[in-house]
Amino acid sequence: MQPYDERLTVPRSWWFLAVVGGIGCALVALPFGTLPLLGVFVGATALFLALVSSYGSARIRVVAGSLVAGDAKIPVAALGEAVALDPEEARAWRSYKADMRAFMLLRSYVPTALKVEVTDPDDPTPYLYLSTRSPERLAAALRTVRTS
Repeated sequence: MQPYDERLTVPRSWWFLAVVGGIGCALVALPFGTLPLLGVFVGATALFLALVSSYGSARIRVVAGSLVAGDAKIPVAALGEAVALDPEEARAWRSYKADMRAFMLLRSYVPTALKVEVTDPDDPTPYLYLSTRSPERLAAALRTVRTS
């Protein structure tokens, strides 16, 4: 059983905007007739939907003694203190407080985040910044894995 698993899905409005983008592209093909209009609509909408799906497929998991965030897999033993960030603090840490060496899994549509210190002396990354809808739950999952 995994103590934590979250997919950072995009808001529903983004799916609507992908279809609107397909309609906009189709309107460019309007002077060429109905068939090109439909072809461009289907192709552009499929492309926009794939892009939205890809962007919203980022996952954060705590599994088998590791934190998996996007493409990164970090052993929990190499992590230190985890601090839950409210929307205001999260905004600060992804802008003027940010360290360029930090690993950041950012999603602008997720207002809260978790900042996790990296304690591995061989790793130049000072901390992880993870956009998450439930930072307290993720911090608790990391503590649970670390103590077991």
